[in-house]
Amino acid sequence: MLAQSDRQARRIEGSGTPDQVWLSWPGLNDLPGIDAHALVPPGARAVIVAPHPDDEILACGGLLQLLAAQGSQLLLIAVTDGDASHPGSPLWPQERLRQVRPQESAQALATLGLASPAWLRLQLPDGGVAGMTPQLSATLAAQLRPGDRVFTTWRLDGHPDHEACGRACASACAASGATLVEMPVWGWHWAAPGDTRVPWHRARRLPLPAPILQRKRAALRCFASQMQDDPSTGRPAIVAGDALQRLLHAWEVYFL
Repeated sequence: MLAQSDRQARRIEGSGTPDQVWLSWPGLNDLPGIDAHALVPPGARAVIVAPHPDDEILACGGLLQLLAAQGSQLLLIAVTDGDASHPGSPLWPQERLRQVRPQESAQALATLGLASPAWLRLQLPDGGVAGMTPQLSATLAAQLRPGDRVFTTWRLDGHPDHEACGRACASACAASGATLVEMPVWGWHWAAPGDTRVPWHRARRLPLPAPILQRKRAALRCFASQMQDDPSTGRPAIVAGDALQRLLHAWEVYFL
């Protein structure tokens, strides 16, 4: 019952904590800084595990550019194709999303300057990753090697797929000798400044130069399926307003 209650407390509903509330919190400025070399040392490979197409840009679109610039080897793993994002939508049926969302990711990565990164699509069921955590962990462990830096969504991020990816990556890293780095995406929505459920003691702040942030913004515009309202159902965009702005600051946050 406690676990269920805890999950309820992290539900992604409404507009969430306004971006201005986060920006006005001094605690964000007090987070220890980190750079791309410290996150991924020379010779190490960065493995980005994204629950859905667009999470890799939302969470670490700035870091991806910095890693490419420093010559780090990259492997991107798309866990699902994100085909359950628009239930009941005539405009965005699952078949269309299954084709379009990976294409949007490819366009976004090209916009960041990553034209042909190593990319693995696992095609697990969108919304059903939690039920396949052991299988995902085994699949990931087979791809990892000692010294890898594995970036994925935080184990308490709020979205079930995000949390399942965090747990699977933690297990896979323990089995392979890789190092786990977690990234909040929806945590900015349900949490609040100073929230004790957030591991601020593990948080590090990666500054993004203006050109890097500008390219990240441009890359996110490639995700039309997620950034535009759906007139066929009347539903608003999935990622818009504060939900988008909370992830478009001149920094990214990583939990080490």
